[in-house]
Amino acid sequence: MAPAPWFVRARLKTRQLTLLIAIDEEGNIHRAAEVLNMSQPAASKLLKDLEDMLGVALFERLPRGMRPTWYGESLIRHARISLSSLHEAGVEIEALKTGRAGSVAVGAIAGPSMTLLPKALAWITRERPDLHVSLLVESSDVLLERLAQNRVDFLVARLFPQHDKSQLHYEALAEEEVCAIVRPQHPVLSLSKVELSHLAQADWIVPPVGSVLRHRFELMFQSAGLEPPRQVIGTAALMFLTKILLETDYMAVVPTDVARHYAQFGMVAVVPYQLSCRMDSFGIITRRDWLLSPAAHTVLQAVKASATQIYGATLD
Repeated sequence: MAPAPWFVRARLKTRQLTLLIAIDEEGNIHRAAEVLNMSQPAASKLLKDLEDMLGVALFERLPRGMRPTWYGESLIRHARISLSSLHEAGVEIEALKTGRAGSVAVGAIAGPSMTLLPKALAWITRERPDLHVSLLVESSDVLLERLAQNRVDFLVARLFPQHDKSQLHYEALAEEEVCAIVRPQHPVLSLSKVELSHLAQADWIVPPVGSVLRHRFELMFQSAGLEPPRQVIGTAALMFLTKILLETDYMAVVPTDVARHYAQFGMVAVVPYQLSCRMDSFGIITRRDWLLSPAAHTVLQAVKASATQIYGATLD
């Protein structure tokens, strides 16, 4: 007969898991105990019992607080996953009790949020009105952080070399082209031929410092022997971007899908110049160490079906 798992032998309590997370977040067992409404001696005993059972120190005791050891970081990460999974189980059960099929959170970058997600979610609304879907539109870095925190079920985003891919599954969908947009009456639109030198002299709205597109945008000018534009506003906020374009002579660099969306309503015009600062491909990202709920799996399949129609992608 196989021995019982360690957490069964240790009689691991969810209270211990929440304590680990609280100490990590507060940096101090006294404040962690206050957050959890327990006494410090009780919190210290819970932690000591767990460390004694595992035979390792989970935290370094410092003069002004506590810091997780490598053992602690590992257990805290799994504690977050376990508690999040239990929370999701409760949410699913409540949804089933009230006649709903469940709730799903999807994260996406700007381009596919304008083209792919509307088609997929329209199908969900039509065919599975019992599903409740929320959409978070953010940069890939922010979305990957949300995925790690179990705040979204899956992503349509990018992976870059600096990202840890060991626990992620990625299915490529398409590359994302970018272009320049301006207000419909912008002076640049009256030029017989737009040159890169004209763009270098303009004021721009660009992605924040540190983003891949911001770097490639600046490199585009430098590679042509030009100084990058000096008057720039760094933001990823599309609502701000479109508003300021209508009131100024700024230009903005955005994904082509986003530009087409706003151009069809007459809010912006696409500058007739092909920018060389392309973006990497984006795709569907899921976690290898996390099982999707039936509701999330249904939404994922709708997204994949729409991606096949829009991008011609071949997916599992």
